[in-house]
Amino acid sequence: MSKPKTKARPTAGDAVRAKKRKKLGFLAKMGYKKMITYPLAVFLVALILLAVNFPTLGIDLQGGVVVTAYGVSANPDELAKFISDQLGVDVRVESFTGVDTNGVRVYAPVGTDPTEIIKIMQQKYPDAEYTHSEVQPTFGEIAQQQGIRALVFAFLAMAVVVFLFFRNIVPSMTIIFSALSDMTIAVALMGLFGIELTTATIAALLMLIGYTVDSNILLTTKLLKRKEDSIDEAYLNAVSTGFTMSTTTLGALLILWLISTSQTIDNIAIVLIFGLLADFMNTWLLNAGVLKWYLSNSARGGSE
Repeated sequence: MSKPKTKARPTAGDAVRAKKRKKLGFLAKMGYKKMITYPLAVFLVALILLAVNFPTLGIDLQGGVVVTAYGVSANPDELAKFISDQLGVDVRVESFTGVDTNGVRVYAPVGTDPTEIIKIMQQKYPDAEYTHSEVQPTFGEIAQQQGIRALVFAFLAMAVVVFLFFRNIVPSMTIIFSALSDMTIAVALMGLFGIELTTATIAALLMLIGYTVDSNILLTTKLLKRKEDSIDEAYLNAVSTGFTMSTTTLGALLILWLISTSQTIDNIAIVLIFGLLADFMNTWLLNAGVLKWYLSNSARGGSE
């Protein structure tokens, strides 16, 4: 006679998962109307912010002059005021730190003479090493068009893949709208915090499409093809896995932002952080709320 199977003892990992599910249980108990309403309200606020305060275009998208001074340690705001007062044109200054050197970069509008900026800076920093570059407005306009085209094509490609995978209009449209909302909120926060829209931040928005769609596909697949007895049980399983995925990525980006000495990397990291924070809301509230409504009202009982 075969011996009866003994129940496996709970492990430390099981205890952690059970604790996490208990903490996230309030999300499963939330009504789908609230889950849908709150993210939509935030999306509308983001649209208003974009209409009032769209992010400033960087020099690589609108043209301008960049003067780099190596071996200079200065307060960016004070130096910008000093240069602007003497030049008669508003400039922006940012500091940077490299492996072997540090310095500042001065950003000025199109038509500014970079040699004039260098002459003004030499009054304070005569021993610094200076370089300058210029982006013409025509090249900036080309970069704008290419960036917009890349975002549109990437978004359309993502939408096609989602439709082909699920072959269901409601879940597919919800995933697409969630990704759109993530990007909209991220760009609105860029304008709010004064982060310029550049080729680097456009690249971050492209990466955001992939990051945010992952969690939405996880949730949608888990609920549409669930093996659990209830929608809430399937949702809890998905949210416990999804939160782990998103928080590890968020933690890595926070560390990158904190230790980075490059303004470009800082901007990429902070845009992705904005988008991932928005994705927490859009995936686990908006998408989950729509799926709960859809499955509870489906004539087929939600089975796919």
